[in-house]
Amino acid sequence: MKRFSIRRFLNNTDFKLALSLFVIIGFICFSFYELSKAEVTVVQADESTSIRTHANVVEDVLDELSISIAEHDDISHSQDTLVVDGMQIEHIPAKEVTVTMDGEAQSYFTTSATVEEFLNEQGIEVDEKDNLSIALDTPIDDDLAWSIDKAFQVTINDQDMQKEVLTSPGSTIEELLVEESIELGKLDRVEPEKDALIERDQGINIVRVEKVTDVVEEKQDSKLVKRSDDSLAKGTEEVVSEGKSGIVEKHYEVVMENGEEVSRELVKEEVTQDSEDRIVAVGTMEEAPVEETEVLAAQTEEESAKQEPKQEKPESNDAKEKKQEPKSEPVTTASAEKTENVSRGGNEEEGKTLYMKATAYNWDCASCDGRGLTATGYDLKSNPEGVVAVDPNVIPLGTKVWVEGYGYAIARDTGGNIKGNKIDLHMSSPQKAASYGMKNVQVKIMD
Repeated sequence: MKRFSIRRFLNNTDFKLALSLFVIIGFICFSFYELSKAEVTVVQADESTSIRTHANVVEDVLDELSISIAEHDDISHSQDTLVVDGMQIEHIPAKEVTVTMDGEAQSYFTTSATVEEFLNEQGIEVDEKDNLSIALDTPIDDDLAWSIDKAFQVTINDQDMQKEVLTSPGSTIEELLVEESIELGKLDRVEPEKDALIERDQGINIVRVEKVTDVVEEKQDSKLVKRSDDSLAKGTEEVVSEGKSGIVEKHYEVVMENGEEVSRELVKEEVTQDSEDRIVAVGTMEEAPVEETEVLAAQTEEESAKQEPKQEKPESNDAKEKKQEPKSEPVTTASAEKTENVSRGGNEEEGKTLYMKATAYNWDCASCDGRGLTATGYDLKSNPEGVVAVDPNVIPLGTKVWVEGYGYAIARDTGGNIKGNKIDLHMSSPQKAASYGMKNVQVKIMD
């Protein structure tokens, strides 16, 4: 029996032939196996990886590459897609970003490449007046954050016009007015102030201010001037000149706000027509007493009788009867008045006596015209003593009187408050007039 020899077996021709055949078949199988693989390229973040695989579906390929797909990732093929040779699979991992809009923050997962793509993807509109804290072409990285402050509407009130406009957050009122081409005049103002920041739901009021000049013509009444006239009977008046009103132009600076007057200030007065005084003559001529008139008449008749020759005429029966009638004495006005003795300084005079309320005044008073002339034209500045103001219906102007505690005086003036049984005594100074007060006095009519 032959012994088995490995060396002899290995050197056996048949074995060598069989081994060669096996190797060839194995190589062919391996080659066929390798050639049967599909070539697949996987692209991630601009990096590509190519593999040859017998994977049946995309999911198997990703598993071979240890690539996991998150919920928000983008992949060009579904994971159950059959793998074919030359396939390119694109995988875009999602990135988390934070967007704060009008103060409220929100997180998003996105596969967009830039901020602009993300906003379009999310349907977020950005107006040119919105404030975006980042550029639209900024690439999106993980944990990127930005803010958006949306523009808002405000109301501009400009006189009678109202306008709704869109404004950027953080803008000032002045910037908005420039954007809207709204010009302000030198005197115009804005409420709130121009440098104030615009707030939501805020109204902006423009106050249009202008200054204009208003010229007003005003009538200037003529002054009443009374002058003594000794050719007129005492107590009578006669208009010498009617006078004429003057015209004064008053210039006012008027401030208008939104077309309405808010203030006016007098800046100039100009007399365009002078006034002329109304002049009244006041009579001062004294009438002769009744007795003096009768004496003068009798003297005249006596002188006439002396010059004419006496002619004796037969007396008629009527004349004889008249001679037998008793003569009656004429009754004069002076004898009809009640008289009373008044003593002052040892002298006694007879005349009509009145009891009146007396006050005092001086020509240099706040309500006086400053000229120092009485109603009869008498100059009080030069002759301050012995003048009283009266009611002409009680004591005629020009009458000489004696006033208890004052002395002799002439009624040369009138007064608005001097009515009835009142008399106003002129004093040499305002101080004396003020200290006199009001007194009940006895007034003696001397004329």
